[in-house]
Amino acid sequence: MKILVINSGSSSIKYKLYFMETGLAAATGQIERIGQGMGRVEHTAHLPVGEGGDKTVAQDVAVADHKAGIALIMELLCGEAGVIGTHAEVSAVGHRVVHGGERFKEPALATDEVLGDIRAAIPLAPLHNPANLMGIEAAAALFPNAPQVAVFDTAFHQTMPPRSYVYALPYELYEKHGVRRYGFHGISHGYVSRQAAAFLGREIDGLNLITAHLGGGGSVCAIEKGKSVDTTMGMTPLSGTIMGTRCGDIDPEIEVFLEERAGYSVEQVDDMLNKKSGLYGICGSIDMRDIHARRKAGDARAQLAFDVYVHVVRKFIGGYMAELGHVDALVFTAGIGEHDPDVRREACKGLAAFGVVLGETANAAPTAGVRFISTPESRVAVIVAPTDEEFEIARQTKDILDFGRGRTR
Repeated sequence: MKILVINSGSSSIKYKLYFMETGLAAATGQIERIGQGMGRVEHTAHLPVGEGGDKTVAQDVAVADHKAGIALIMELLCGEAGVIGTHAEVSAVGHRVVHGGERFKEPALATDEVLGDIRAAIPLAPLHNPANLMGIEAAAALFPNAPQVAVFDTAFHQTMPPRSYVYALPYELYEKHGVRRYGFHGISHGYVSRQAAAFLGREIDGLNLITAHLGGGGSVCAIEKGKSVDTTMGMTPLSGTIMGTRCGDIDPEIEVFLEERAGYSVEQVDDMLNKKSGLYGICGSIDMRDIHARRKAGDARAQLAFDVYVHVVRKFIGGYMAELGHVDALVFTAGIGEHDPDVRREACKGLAAFGVVLGETANAAPTAGVRFISTPESRVAVIVAPTDEEFEIARQTKDILDFGRGRTR
């Protein structure tokens, strides 16, 4: 079984082709600046050494729209740097869909009804769902015999109880407009929770975990017996921890103040909160490596950005420890979570009373893969687990196909 995974943005497409017998990505790539004149394509075929090893294509190319982008991907997969002979070898296409609202608790075949429901959720994710739909529709046209499967970033969090997702607003806003906490990064949180369970040699439904997905975006999730019971992102991906350019939790009255007293428009405030805030808003950089270099050189604003970032992450971790009562493991993942020992160290600082004891040597070691970074005496295991959202999408897509063939999930 060969499954193509597509993550379609408004002007970009990222993709991976998985050979599910091995679980390895046979080809990876991305197309950028779609519909913006001259774009860029980068494609790598991961071939065995005996067959020539990796082959890479990187070139500037004009891509008019998403259908042309998917067609280009098909050409690359079957071409000189390809890994299949024809598009008919693709068993299914799995698509990342950011927002499934309350309708989707699991992945779904992209039927007309499902596409309609994704379209109905556009007001909840106006920047993401339209692009996700374009990717599904383009792939369906070019891979007509391959089932299209939608895998939702919000689905994992649909197990949250009402106390976690209901906002303290007039209740009719939830009933009429769906104003509630949905949570995001669910594909990643679900994947690393299972990785952690396997690493611990435990069944996921017997574990309480806190997973911290810290990258350009960031969120923390409380997982009780394998199910999400709380998470930091809300109705949109703006809330929770501070991120590269997003502000995270702020006093909502700030938006009113900026519009009524400081003369900003709604559009300007929205742009500010999503694209000009977070680490960038405090110190002008979104790259934690740059921030580390600057703070070590005495840059006060870079130090402040770092301090605010780890303070907020630590606060959510501590809050979820109180919510869960008992925690088996704290799991760090994504770009910062996997690779930044300074952030992990400071995020765990002061948590020894709750059973979190970080091993300084283990935390600082540049080791890859799933690993412990806590001491043997730590009552809460602290684990680094690399995420692989694309493989998780492929796995869930395969589950849908297997279920359709009568196999149990």
